[in-house]
Amino acid sequence: MNPLQKVSPTIQLKDYPTTVETTADKKELEKSLKDVRKQLGKLQDRLYAHGKYSVLICLQGMDTAGKDSLIREVFKDFNARGVVVHSFKVPTDIELKHDYLWRHYLALPARGKFGVFNRTHYENVLVTRVHPEYILGEHLPHINSLEDIDEAFWAQRFDQINNFEQHLAQNGTLIFKFFLHLSKDEQKNRLLRRLNKKEKNWKFSAGDLKERKLWDRYQECYQDAINNTSKPHAPWYIVPADSKPAARLLVAQTLLESLQGYPDIKEPELDLETKSNIELYKQQLQNE
Repeated sequence: MNPLQKVSPTIQLKDYPTTVETTADKKELEKSLKDVRKQLGKLQDRLYAHGKYSVLICLQGMDTAGKDSLIREVFKDFNARGVVVHSFKVPTDIELKHDYLWRHYLALPARGKFGVFNRTHYENVLVTRVHPEYILGEHLPHINSLEDIDEAFWAQRFDQINNFEQHLAQNGTLIFKFFLHLSKDEQKNRLLRRLNKKEKNWKFSAGDLKERKLWDRYQECYQDAINNTSKPHAPWYIVPADSKPAARLLVAQTLLESLQGYPDIKEPELDLETKSNIELYKQQLQNE
């Protein structure tokens, strides 16, 4: 399969498929992923040694879209010291005492490392837009009622997010944003699987069904967020997510191809003195 293409505004989500056409079966897709993630693992080592870029990977999608398993499978061959995963839940009391981007700044990857945001700062223009009453809990000045949360408020948030990501990019963070595009029918199947398999019951929440009833509203908000924030320095990619193996491979291929486009990411050269004395150092060790 070919890597994903960057989203160029303006898009209609309904025009994007949730399945990908491929003749490969599950085993073939998993084998291809294994090959790609090994290459990604080696590239991550170079990125770590190079020490000038960080990589931020943002994953968004409806419940059951496959974010957790994608993280597990795509980054399996990474050195543990080179990748950090953050799963953002409902903001804590301490987090609510700061602006909504504060906790995301704290979780950003250091130079040389990959950071994966499982749900991201975009929750602040998605969940809160579907449920604007949550905004009142942020105790913002001039926001005293739901009537104060108008379209201008959301436009301002998009500007803030774009400025946040531009600042990161200008300082060496390579940003990839993936929307796992799941069909409503496939979500139903995955929720039923959680109910039918005892070992999966713990993943189910009655709240999933409440949010499912708001499916169309979520799709509208995702579309609006993508259209307003897909930029050359921080692009969105729409991932057909009805097949988990295919989605994982597409994300891995996209990361690999994009990062290979940075020829300066390579191991640093040894200083001349160390380089000229390598044989001497070998002899010293062998003669111990």
